[in-house]
Amino acid sequence: MPEGSDTAVCDESQPQQGLANVRALGIVSLLTDASSEAIYPVLPLFLANVLGAPVSVIGVIESLAEATSSLTRVFSGWLSDRVGKRRPLVLLGYSLSNLVKPALALAPSWPSVLALRVTDRLGKGIRTAPRDALIADSCTAEDRGAAFGLHRALDTVGAAIGPFIAWLVLTLSPDAYRTIFLISAVPGVAAILVVLFAVRERRPATRAATESAPRIRLRGLGAPFGIFTAISAVFALGNSSDAMLILRAQDLGAKASLVPLMYFVFNVVAASLSGRFGKRSDRVGRRRVIIAGFAGYAIVYAGFALAQGAWSPWPLFALYGVPYALTEGMTRAFVVDLVPDHVRATAIGGYTFVLGLAALPSSALAGVLWDTVGHSAPFALSSALMAVAALAMFALRRSLVSST
Repeated sequence: MPEGSDTAVCDESQPQQGLANVRALGIVSLLTDASSEAIYPVLPLFLANVLGAPVSVIGVIESLAEATSSLTRVFSGWLSDRVGKRRPLVLLGYSLSNLVKPALALAPSWPSVLALRVTDRLGKGIRTAPRDALIADSCTAEDRGAAFGLHRALDTVGAAIGPFIAWLVLTLSPDAYRTIFLISAVPGVAAILVVLFAVRERRPATRAATESAPRIRLRGLGAPFGIFTAISAVFALGNSSDAMLILRAQDLGAKASLVPLMYFVFNVVAASLSGRFGKRSDRVGRRRVIIAGFAGYAIVYAGFALAQGAWSPWPLFALYGVPYALTEGMTRAFVVDLVPDHVRATAIGGYTFVLGLAALPSSALAGVLWDTVGHSAPFALSSALMAVAALAMFALRRSLVSST
């Protein structure tokens, strides 16, 4: 388990219960990602190699899927704050995603994959903002980065297990994509059971809390929140789906059966660093950690643009784990830092709503650039946008301070 897993990240009044809740949510994410990430690194290959979908279509599928996830979060976050409950939405979201993914084994064409992928991401959108708010409810402000880092570390352990399973299956049977989709049901169902029996509410549904929940609008969440969201939208516009990285690896000559193993390496690196970076963000500030992450993304994507040879994706996927660990979880923890406690889920949902608007053209544009300009073009554009986001975070650092 990554360093930082025993950090006392918990609720002030009931520390052990708060820590148990963070760990339970981490285990749920571990199991769900073991299911999702067994599928994710092979799904673009399944679409391209088995169903014959062009890269531009794969880009559209990923754009619509990720946009659905992000756009749904603002409504689930608002509803969570409005009713003062997190757990029911968390359970609904995880159940929807984990029950629909095995149906990919029956998909006859790319439109059916699109429908199932969007449904899966709808579940993610329903659960994410309430889950992140529940993590924040279960810890103190001083330990918030460690709590989100712990959750991200457990999540990423699952994200490493999934590709490893996919690699084993494809090594034994190179065309057994549908078998992988069926196997994904096992950890998915286990995740639902953990939510049912181990995750608890950490905040009472008081009348004052529900009446203070805002309407679905971002204007009242403060200038620092708005500035950070705008910068993140620029980053998200360049942060096309990892499906593009997977297709780039195959394009550079890597065998399809080895691509999940590359994704496994990426997730191992990310899992090993997430807890450490989370604790560091509590000491030095999340803004500095996020700047380093955005800059790291720019470097990695530039590497994918310039890469040559089947060997090059290996170090690039390993390096990719570093900025991922620096930003995943930390951006949402920073959002929580910038807003009042009673609008946490709404703020997280609103933040990801804006990112969803940026994600809608992101992967679609990357796919079009791949098909019409060149296979390195999407990654060059992504690198430039990510560098702009990192520079903006640094230049506007005095404006990214909470006034609450």
